[in-house]
Amino acid sequence: MGFFSVHTEDFVATITFSRPPANALSSAVLKELSSLLDELKDDEQVRVLLLHGEGRFFSAGADIKEFTAVSSSEEAASLARAGQQVMEKLEQFPKPVIAAIHGAALGGGLELAMGCHIRLVAENAKLGLPELQLGLIPGFAGTQRLMRYVGFSKALEMMWTSEPITGAEAVQWGLANKAVPEEKLLEEAKTLAKKVAQKSPISVQATIELLQAAKASAFHEAVEKEAMLFGSVFMSEDAKEGVQAFIEKRPAQFRGK
Repeated sequence: MGFFSVHTEDFVATITFSRPPANALSSAVLKELSSLLDELKDDEQVRVLLLHGEGRFFSAGADIKEFTAVSSSEEAASLARAGQQVMEKLEQFPKPVIAAIHGAALGGGLELAMGCHIRLVAENAKLGLPELQLGLIPGFAGTQRLMRYVGFSKALEMMWTSEPITGAEAVQWGLANKAVPEEKLLEEAKTLAKKVAQKSPISVQATIELLQAAKASAFHEAVEKEAMLFGSVFMSEDAKEGVQAFIEKRPAQFRGK
């Protein structure tokens, strides 16, 4: 069985992400999501995608244990680029993609959510990019998209402190469209998705293309720089210490090397 299941009704494809316990984004998960998007792109019965996580979280981040097998900065940069490409495919997808976020969207999980066109959140959800806690940096275009939504200073504060914000705060900062009690989240997201699905797919696709046209080429240069820096930071002693401390469930001791 794969990591994603799809249920289509009223032109809305509800995609359920299930990889217990934390819905971590491994390379295999990203590859499956990319293939799924390719399938749904040409499905005339699908006009809107609704992505949510099964269990306690939307997604608690990248698969950190997978990082221990990476042995070079080039390999780490390639890992970042692979994730960036999936997030870009989401954002460029010709059909609206709505994320329904409960529990937590952290690290790669928030980068996945930011790749979607619209985000609805549970009021008590936690959203953040805590990679610096591990001596790393975001690698799936998170440095660029977070700044675009919450602004320069708030993005730096969130990354530097590694502290998440709540779903309610995410709406205030422009990172999410609406916050609702967790038990109403999926229902609210489906209501929104059905409203969008009633529009002409041709006109909806045109709006997506036009909004993407506003994203200057500087964005793509910046995410390539993110991948390169992810690779070099990944090979630092601090990063090795941060990842090991995470796995051993202890505070990291960073030495600036």
